[in-house]
Amino acid sequence: MAWQNKQNRLLHLFEYTTVRYVGTQNKKIGLLYRIFQLTIVGYLIGWVFLKNKGYQVKDDTLESSVVTKVKGIARVNTTDSNLWGPEDYVFPNQGETFLSIATNFIETPNQKLGNCSENPKVPNNTCSKDEDCTVGEAVRAGNGIKTGICLETHNGTCEIYGWCPTEIHRDPHPATIVREAENFTLYIRNFIRFSQFNFSTSNVPKENRSLYLKNCLYDETVFPYCPIFRLGDIVNKTGNKFEEMALKGGSIGVLIEWLCDLDVDSECRPHYSFVRLGKLSEKIGFDFRFARYFTTAGQKQRTFYRVFGIHLEIMVFGMARKFCIIPTIVNIASALTLMGAGSYICDVMLLYVMKKRSVNTESKNDKEIPLQIMPESLKRKFSL
Repeated sequence: MAWQNKQNRLLHLFEYTTVRYVGTQNKKIGLLYRIFQLTIVGYLIGWVFLKNKGYQVKDDTLESSVVTKVKGIARVNTTDSNLWGPEDYVFPNQGETFLSIATNFIETPNQKLGNCSENPKVPNNTCSKDEDCTVGEAVRAGNGIKTGICLETHNGTCEIYGWCPTEIHRDPHPATIVREAENFTLYIRNFIRFSQFNFSTSNVPKENRSLYLKNCLYDETVFPYCPIFRLGDIVNKTGNKFEEMALKGGSIGVLIEWLCDLDVDSECRPHYSFVRLGKLSEKIGFDFRFARYFTTAGQKQRTFYRVFGIHLEIMVFGMARKFCIIPTIVNIASALTLMGAGSYICDVMLLYVMKKRSVNTESKNDKEIPLQIMPESLKRKFSL
């Protein structure tokens, strides 16, 4: 007997009870149920699959490499040259994700190492006696090292040992703007890779590459995928005028966005946009300094430049998508679950909200009546 009881308990593990439901002819409830079903199907197809492409997985970890090249010749009026090429006005010479193009300059020519007075505009450098100028002390934000002599005849400034005469301090002048810089061209070659899908590409077309690059210049309508940009067009697309930015310089972000649908071969192209960095109300300029050295009569000299230019920061970001069966099944299963919630809502409406409602109860001790001999009004449907 004990063994029989154990067998009965084990058999309970393999029982399955079907869900029982009652069919009712109620137009309002039936319409509500169908509307709910259509809403879920519309959400699944329209929003999940078409809008958000829920049948795909995404990879937003973009590996990127950028190579830049600037071309153009400009006439200038400097002591060491009257013609500048890319090797003269592009910094650094080997551009990557950032580069600066000189558009204006202030020149201090023929500097030699020696003793001279510090520039009066340098802060904390005034003196009234020699004791105010400590020997060997570097002038903070200045141009040299103090010699211990106070030059009262030079606005009461300390004498320094450094490159003399010191840097010319003045505001940039429109007359020295590099006018030809507006027509300089910037070539950007961008290599990208999405490691999750082992997919790589670049922004330069693979077919007819040489012919395409010779004849294209970036234009949103005619050549939206051309990787060659005119410097003046870049500035104009940020909402600024080239003449104004060239005077004191500025920083511009070149944004390259990749949105790739790897299920469609042609849907992996870059989108370019341009924005001025920093607060637009302040319009902060951009400048830096460098020097060119030479030797005259055995003495080393240099020409010192304070350069104003357009700083370009190239920022690459993006995302790739590709079909995957797992998110497809998950989204479909979620929609079917929501449909089940619709049945529950309709049951609540039928039993507790509708004015004409009846509750059928059945005793647990009622004997099972074969479905074939049950009255039509008491038949219950079963779902397997």
